[in-house]
Amino acid sequence: MITTRKAARREIFGWSMFDFANQAYTLLIITVIFGDLYTRLVVGDAPDYRLGNLLWSLALCLSYALVVASAPLLGAIMDYAQAKKRMLFASYLLTVASTALLYFVSPGHIWLGFVLIVVSNTAYSVGESFIASFLPFLGDSDELGRISGLGWALGYAGGLVSAGFVLLFLGEVSAENFERMRWVGPFAAMFFLVAAIPTFLWLREPPVGRHRTLDRGVLRAGYGRLLGTLRSVSHFPDLGLLFVSILFAMAGVYVIVAFSFIYGAQVIGWSEGTRNLMFIVVQITALLGALLFGALQGRLGGRRTYALTLVLWIAAILAIYFVGALTAALNRSFGLTLAVEEVFLLAGLLSGLSLGSSQSVGRALVGMFAPEHRAAELFGFWGLFSKLAAIFGIFGVGLLQWLFGLQGAVLFCIALFALALLPLAAIDEARGVGTARRADEQARAGDA
Repeated sequence: MITTRKAARREIFGWSMFDFANQAYTLLIITVIFGDLYTRLVVGDAPDYRLGNLLWSLALCLSYALVVASAPLLGAIMDYAQAKKRMLFASYLLTVASTALLYFVSPGHIWLGFVLIVVSNTAYSVGESFIASFLPFLGDSDELGRISGLGWALGYAGGLVSAGFVLLFLGEVSAENFERMRWVGPFAAMFFLVAAIPTFLWLREPPVGRHRTLDRGVLRAGYGRLLGTLRSVSHFPDLGLLFVSILFAMAGVYVIVAFSFIYGAQVIGWSEGTRNLMFIVVQITALLGALLFGALQGRLGGRRTYALTLVLWIAAILAIYFVGALTAALNRSFGLTLAVEEVFLLAGLLSGLSLGSSQSVGRALVGMFAPEHRAAELFGFWGLFSKLAAIFGIFGVGLLQWLFGLQGAVLFCIALFALALLPLAAIDEARGVGTARRADEQARAGDA
């Protein structure tokens, strides 16, 4: 099908650059560096770091709880007050400032680190919902998978650039190297600050709502819109089923993002070289996964493509859990002398493909099923379900690793991705797109 863009290429690029910029926070602070720094050096309850892991889980869960409580209401306000760029800019500045302050978190400063992670991750996470709400205005429904994939691919490219610099020039996470590693917060903040400038230069405010001052009246109106959406939720059955699937899938994704490099350090006992190589493998395969599955979505449809990414996740988790047995089998069968950490890179490859594809395709599906006049509000619900998933998944794994250790807790993720597959069978993709279009037509007729 030949379609016409709603947005110029420069605007799509500007939107995608926010994904490029904010990945510095996700990877350096949540996934690769600061999580390891916090659990092993700031808290430092060796040898198993169970208290550090638990506090890390609690900090992330509290930040996601704040997103759950606020994201749909903030989205409704954005739609009503034509405030998407204003509120995106506010979340961006708060993320940058609180991330830079992580420099002052030293060993023993447990609660300072805890509070700054809560603040920075809350601001970052609501910003994810805010930037996603622009997606339906960038292209027609059959283009959204490719556009979302481009954004996510640029995101992983940004992560590769930012974290590659840190890994090469700041060195390993160790007590002896702490004075250099503490600069990871200011570096991530500066990268986000500079790389997101094209977003605010080229991304236009969508023509939804009317420009209003953000005051108490707007807050009341946003609350009223939110209640109206909750009352009409049955009008969007396919979007509702998708949100249920996202709840379980993102629970598994957030567990892997939050604990994968901690798992490598604590369970696999990998070397610094393998850690750096794992990061590169995950970033490149996630980038390729976002592009590949974004293109597949136009051919297979969003629902089937999304289901395929969840199956790929299950294979990745099995590879993570059975990496020791897999290493022994490969060595025995082919006369090799592979180390467990080397075979663990295979799990990283599968995880990278799954990570880039599942998040990109899921975001595009929400964009297809969400009416434009309520895009920010419904992407607020996307944020709600995603972060509720994070609370459920991360806190659940945090408790399970407290009881059984981190390796056994990882099996929980298989159940999460399997449950995410179940609602997809009832989704009718054509019906979901048609429902969104009819809702927009009715809204325009009402305005006229």
